[in-house]
Amino acid sequence: MNTLFGVILPYCGIAIFILGMLYRVIMWGRSAVPFRIPTTCGQEKSLPWIKANPLENPPNNRFVIVRMLLEILLFRSLWRNTRSEVKPEKQKLIYSSNKFLWLFGLLFHWSLLIILVRHLRLFMEPVPWAIKTLEDLDGAFDIVINTLFLTDIVILLALTYLLLRRIVFPQIRYISLPADYFAVILILSIAVTGVCLRIFYHTDVVAVKELAMSVLRFDPEVPGGISWLFFLHVTLVSVLLAYFPFSKMVHMGGIFFSPTRNLANNNRMKRHINPWDYPVKVHPYHEYEDEFRKFMKGAGLPVEKE
Repeated sequence: MNTLFGVILPYCGIAIFILGMLYRVIMWGRSAVPFRIPTTCGQEKSLPWIKANPLENPPNNRFVIVRMLLEILLFRSLWRNTRSEVKPEKQKLIYSSNKFLWLFGLLFHWSLLIILVRHLRLFMEPVPWAIKTLEDLDGAFDIVINTLFLTDIVILLALTYLLLRRIVFPQIRYISLPADYFAVILILSIAVTGVCLRIFYHTDVVAVKELAMSVLRFDPEVPGGISWLFFLHVTLVSVLLAYFPFSKMVHMGGIFFSPTRNLANNNRMKRHINPWDYPVKVHPYHEYEDEFRKFMKGAGLPVEKE
């Protein structure tokens, strides 16, 4: 059973993840995008005396890169997220700011990235100084709780908010699908089991690293001294990897292929011709009239030439 949950399932999850992402990337790359269709909410560059907004409406690839970096690193478009509700006493639709989704979404993604980078120490020997430094900074709570990281607290709070948001708010609950709950609950379960491994159910870290290194060398060997909770944690991660390419979480890679984000809006400066366009045999009106003039005149229809 240890081999099943510690070796076979991780290999299957990683293989499905890699093949699924390759399939996604190939399909995105083959999708036809003959025209510029970026989503913009600022003034396009046009006449010199009209002030443009190069970040909201990028005129060239340089500003596209800046816009993409702000979107990927800071979730810039989510910052504008608003909440709408009807006030019965006023009979009006009221729009208000909703920065909590942006804040907790940003905290979740950044804490998840730091946790993934921290876990690279299990696959490297010796451990690079950058990962050690990141782990030391993340472990600022060592004075209070020896095994608690800042990102452990942040990711648990962020995931709890994202889950409760779908349950508490009726508008969000109405449009939520089972897949939306499944993704959040799955990642939350991984985070909870990981925190429990560090605080409550201590496992042999040396044995875990031996297992990770052997799996990486394709010479798997499951040493003793590893708790059952670790295998549950690894199984949940394997399920996440296998599910990732076929879920909404695949937006992690899809944002780089999105024509609404990665294109400059230079339609007024450059003419774009469909590269898939090909000559088509047309039937202009004068040929149509030459062919049916007799019948048109017989039916009393006007003709251009007698």
